[in-house]
Amino acid sequence: MVLENSFEPCDFVLFGTKGDLARRKLLPSLYQLEKAKLMHADSTIIGVARNEQTDSEYIAMVKENVEMFTKEPLCEETWKRFSSKLAYACVDMKNPKGYSAFKAHSKTGRLMVCYFATPPSIFGDICRGLKAANVITKNMRVVLEKPIGHDLASSKVINDQVAEFFDETQIYRIDHYLGKETVLNLIALRFANSIFATNWDHNCIDHVQISVAESVGIEGRWGYFDEAGQMRDMVQNHLLQILTLVAMEPPANLDADSIRDEKLKVLKCLRPINSSNMREKTVRGQYVGGFVKGKEVPGYLDEPDANVSSKTETFVAIKVELDNWRWAGVPFYLRTGKRLPGKTSEVVIFFKRQPHNLFKDSFPQLPPNKLTIRLQPDEGVEVTVMNKVPGLTSTGSMDLQKSRLNLSFSETFKGERIADAYEKLLLEVMLGNQALFVRRDEVEAAWKWVDGILDAWRSSNEPPEPYQAGTWGPTESIALMARENRSWYESKIGKK
Repeated sequence: MVLENSFEPCDFVLFGTKGDLARRKLLPSLYQLEKAKLMHADSTIIGVARNEQTDSEYIAMVKENVEMFTKEPLCEETWKRFSSKLAYACVDMKNPKGYSAFKAHSKTGRLMVCYFATPPSIFGDICRGLKAANVITKNMRVVLEKPIGHDLASSKVINDQVAEFFDETQIYRIDHYLGKETVLNLIALRFANSIFATNWDHNCIDHVQISVAESVGIEGRWGYFDEAGQMRDMVQNHLLQILTLVAMEPPANLDADSIRDEKLKVLKCLRPINSSNMREKTVRGQYVGGFVKGKEVPGYLDEPDANVSSKTETFVAIKVELDNWRWAGVPFYLRTGKRLPGKTSEVVIFFKRQPHNLFKDSFPQLPPNKLTIRLQPDEGVEVTVMNKVPGLTSTGSMDLQKSRLNLSFSETFKGERIADAYEKLLLEVMLGNQALFVRRDEVEAAWKWVDGILDAWRSSNEPPEPYQAGTWGPTESIALMARENRSWYESKIGKK
């Protein structure tokens, strides 16, 4: 069925085709799908932006970006096929009358995928324009880029605007973390291996850490980021989506709604954080000048166009608790920030210590076993276990050491290219599989929980804690863990 559906002809309409996301990720990903022969020969790719441009100028721009953002050299045979699919339409996306410009490029009665790589504030305008052009059918799918709003109320407005024209089964809300191989592997790891499936609850797990660290600053996006902050930009979507996959109950099957139903249950179990417990459960920080990888970098308030009185957080650490049977008493610690020592994303499951230590003479305190799921940059899975040191001893005791059982995707699957997350997700849209996309009720449940924290921070009127660029955030984040005799796992990527 996958092969049959993947070869269905498709008109792929890319709104915002000249934006950073389209140039860096979406167009190169579509090229890779063409290279893998996962696009029908009769499919078309219609780039839409408001600037006047000929098809040939657009094709030249796409080629430049594919060459720039694709690691391997351009395949001329692939490019010949791919470039023949490309066309350009100049459309003022806020003017419904201008949408007829791309109608001539589409073919009536077949699948059309519209990717909204634009600010969410004009999603409604695009929908109205598609309606005015009379191209909306039941066979159309729309892909919505995050963020869906900046709080629960605004997310409802945006979702209502799209829902006026499209059924929920036609809407694909994208979170690129859900397309990463190691995130997808969470489902297989949990439910295809009894060693984990039967030990995945409060009886065996002490706590869970989810970290997404970035070494970069705001990269010229000061205006956008200062309104969003790290909580809206990363926690509300990426980190909470990862948390739901770690914590959800086994779905009845792999159908889209079976998986999303279980993820929703996790979001509804999140214990509220508000003004009464905000200081004990959360830490927010803002980076000041320092050194990252040996290079001096400015502080957040010293970035170009900065508002020097900004209280926007560039770092967040949260102790999350779930009110259900499986996870009673097991905290999930979330941490994300900019200008940290390195770029790394990982989930670390800390299992409980052995209740009785037979090896006190050689190892006074047995460390817990750890399961580390590396999302980037070196995708893989690693299990830390205790192992006997080989050799003879005069005392006859056993000397132990920590050993790592490491499954590195790049080492295990040598010679096989690991697809970018957007490649997987774009293909899933064309296949009509919503399992890796976020349903409206998930978005709203996440916002409801996040809004409680944002409201508490706003009410306190306290500034974020400063932390030096190139460190792991404010010292308060260490205290968040230390209160319960725990500490953050520092990835080898971030060690100096």
